[in-house]
Formats: sequence, C-alpha cells, structure tokens
Amino acid sequence: MKSFVIYSLFFMSFLSFSQNISPETLLDKAIAYHDPNGNWKTFNETFIVEMTTPKSTKRTSSISINLPAEYFSVTATKDTVSTTYTLNKGKCTMRYNGKALEPSAAKQKNMTCDRATLYKDYYSYLYGLPMKLKDAGTNLSDQVEKKSFKGKDYLVLKVTYDEAVGSDVWYFYFNPKTYAMEIYQFFKTDDNGKEKQDSGEYILLSEETLLNGIKIPKVRAWYYNKDNKYLGTDTLVEK
Repeated sequence: MKSFVIYSLFFMSFLSFSQNISPETLLDKAIAYHDPNGNWKTFNETFIVEMTTPKSTKRTSSISINLPAEYFSVTATKDTVSTTYTLNKGKCTMRYNGKALEPSAAKQKNMTCDRATLYKDYYSYLYGLPMKLKDAGTNLSDQVEKKSFKGKDYLVLKVTYDEAVGSDVWYFYFNPKTYAMEIYQFFKTDDNGKEKQDSGEYILLSEETLLNGIKIPKVRAWYYNKDNKYLGTDTLVEK
C-alpha cells in the first residue's frame, strides 16, 4: 500500500508538472541538455552512420555537415557500389564509385540534385534535433502532453509545419527528469490535414555520443506505427 501511495503521488506530481510547463520551455530545456553551449549553429563535423535492415546488407554512410560554410556531402557504400552527393554553397556535384557524373549520366544511375537536397535536409534535420525545432516554419503545439510509451512516461511536444516546409505531424518524447530526447514519431496527413493513424513511423533513440560538443543519439531504431514492424537501425560509429 505504501509503495502504491508513493507512486500515486509521483504520478500526480508528474501530471501536474506536464500541464504547467510550456512547449517553449520544454524545447529550451531539451536544447540546453543536448546543446548546452549553443554549438549547433556552427556545426562542422564528418561522421559515419551504419544502417542495418532485415534481409539486406549493411549500408555505410560518411556524412559531412558544415553549416557556416554551407557545405554538405554524403557518400553511401553498399556492397560494391558507392554514391556521393555534395552541395557546396548550393552547387551540386555527384559521383558514382568515385567517378564524377554529369547530370545526364547521373540520372541514368537514379541520382539527381533534388535527391542531394533531400539528403541534406534529412540528415541536417535528424542530427540537428531538437535544435532544428527552432527553425522558421515550425509550429509547436499549444501545450505539452504527458504520454506513456512502452511503459515509460514522457513529456511530449507535438509539432506541425507550414505548408511550404512539410505536411507530416511529429511528436517528440522527452525524459521528464533530464529533458533528453528519447523518441520521435511522425504521422502522414490526409487532404484535410488530419493524422492518418495507420501511417508513419516511430524512432527509438538510445545511447549518446558527442559531435561538435552536442549530445547526439548514437542508435536510432525505426518501426512502423501501424504494426510495430521493425524497419532498421542507424548506428553512429564512434571515431
């Protein structure tokens, strides 16, 4: 009985706190945890990510992001094939197995500058979270939610985006004690902007490493929302 009372008091205290903290304050606390010195705006690192998926060979990507220099590059190697996309102050170049390609030849390899931009946005977004939630076009929900996920309590921030930025609805799950980001989840939307519950994915974050003085989740395991089917894992390889 005593343990039940203690748990009940903790639960009520947690619920009250989640109702009082504002979305802006939660985001600021999360950023203070992950990027205490404000290093994201001058981020300049090269890092290796290994992607493993069921019934497929491993893909290794070397990713360079230099925000002040407006430079991005990713070289992905799988089996005997490597592809490189580079954006240097907006100028796009591509390579296939180390050989530079003209746009027409790149297209034959299903490589385009649009895809280069897609990769830049993808990696900058995922590895820049939660700091990227301060970007223009990002809309925080009116209140912080309290949710349990796989038996653990979280403070949850719902995020939508201006139409020009994106149509998915995102949820970010933060540890209520440390404010570390431990899960993110997204849903697709229908023509009316309503979430489609059988769509999207959730990503479990574990371990941490330092990049440019920023605490970055080292392991990201991806699952479908609709059936919890495992999709794959991205692991940041320590240097």
